[in-house]
Amino acid sequence: MSAIRHALSTKREDDFAQWYQEVISEAEMAEESGVRGCMVIKPWGYGIWERIQRLMDDMIKAAGVQNCYFPLFIPLSYFAKEAEHVEGFAKEMAVVTHHRLVADGKGGLVPDPEAKLEEPLIVRPTSETVIGAAMARWVQSWRDLPLLTNQWANVVRWEMRTRMFLRTSEFLWQEGHTAHADRDDAMVETLRALEMYRAFAEGPLAMPVIAGEKPENERFPGAVATYSIEAMMQDGKALQAGTSHYLGTGFAKAAGIQYQDKEGTQQYAHTTSWGTSTRMIGGLIMTHGDDDGLRVPPMVAPHQIVILPMLRENDEDEALLAYCEELRAALASQSALGEPVRVLLDKRPGKATQKRWAWVKKGAPLILEIGGRDAAGGQVSMLRRDRLWNDKAKANFVGLAREDFIARAASEIEDIQSSLFAEARAKRDANITRVTSFDEVVAFFSEDKRYPGWVEVEWARPTGDELEDVIKRLKELKLTMRNTPLDAEPVTGNCIFTGRPAVERIYVARAY
Repeated sequence: MSAIRHALSTKREDDFAQWYQEVISEAEMAEESGVRGCMVIKPWGYGIWERIQRLMDDMIKAAGVQNCYFPLFIPLSYFAKEAEHVEGFAKEMAVVTHHRLVADGKGGLVPDPEAKLEEPLIVRPTSETVIGAAMARWVQSWRDLPLLTNQWANVVRWEMRTRMFLRTSEFLWQEGHTAHADRDDAMVETLRALEMYRAFAEGPLAMPVIAGEKPENERFPGAVATYSIEAMMQDGKALQAGTSHYLGTGFAKAAGIQYQDKEGTQQYAHTTSWGTSTRMIGGLIMTHGDDDGLRVPPMVAPHQIVILPMLRENDEDEALLAYCEELRAALASQSALGEPVRVLLDKRPGKATQKRWAWVKKGAPLILEIGGRDAAGGQVSMLRRDRLWNDKAKANFVGLAREDFIARAASEIEDIQSSLFAEARAKRDANITRVTSFDEVVAFFSEDKRYPGWVEVEWARPTGDELEDVIKRLKELKLTMRNTPLDAEPVTGNCIFTGRPAVERIYVARAY
């Protein structure tokens, strides 16, 4: 097999941001749309999102949550009812003010002054307000609770600095919204959703995360408590990959979500919201990508095995394609990771070597190259995307008898899934450092480290002016507090910011 290396032109260690953009382009994940901050998600990228949707939707429904859909346009008055919420999103809101265009007399179109809306409409940045209005209609009695809903939708937040998948003006997501009789039941749901995200990130995405509570200044606007999963990217930065919020009764009071309890008294419901988005794909790229392109965990790969016949455009091609089709059918009848194996037979014209490197850049877990001699001898040549090169810097093809490969295909797929997670977890754990003073934080992030990682510190959970001082000191270092891990070890010292006895551990990092 050819040893020609078709690596990306940019290495991670040289320019991680440029490498990220190059992976997206070379893997044909997405492209610019012509609309600022919005992207076209191409079939391979959308195929990964479809896998995320399908697997997570099963988890959502298994928890008794039902899918529904709410309007893209939300009356401004809905937001005005919850002051903290509208303030938190005000700078990101896209607003519709007119419902018709007219010719401007110069060959263009302008909003018709006579078609101004009586009330502006906000293009959905999140749906707490509009779903709250529906819940106020749907919830009347304690028998109506808990009310568990979710929607898969797009949202718009007018971002100033955008980056594909990580921060775009329009993105795709799911948002769960639930109403409960009391705080305890709502907190159970809040933490259930958080655990679902943790399990999904570390399962299908093979992306290790820290699940914990966000500090007060990082809460969702209007929330009583916000929880997140935080993943470490290969450049040492943190990525918030999913959030779950306990909203208390604030949104219920604003929307009028009341119910009659068993004693006949009117009570306000306790609500939650939780969501994750196409940002997870950005996390997948930055967790698993290498200098040759993307590596996709098999659970979310649109195709787990790609078969590349070495076509020569002669009479031998028919027999080769027949062999490859029989192989595809045999593999598709197998199961791996609880589902039928997803196999593609790539019949497109072109050199197998060129197609191989295209699939390497896309990150297909297993690539099979099959020539006429392989077909005649009942052989396959297997290339694992996570073990791309051998010790001689050549493509690490492994020759196997056809039946032997069919017998071990499922175990190869499952091993790739677990190996990617183990590799990512080892990288993360090796780049978390415990420090016991603010001076150590300054030194850690001031050292000549291109990708420094995270620090774990102990703090007293200050509020008010003390918290503002902490935020200011960290901001000067371009740092943020990420979350306080739910499974953290007990504290043993003093707060590195205030000097008072610490109450919990928290991670500090640069972040996306």
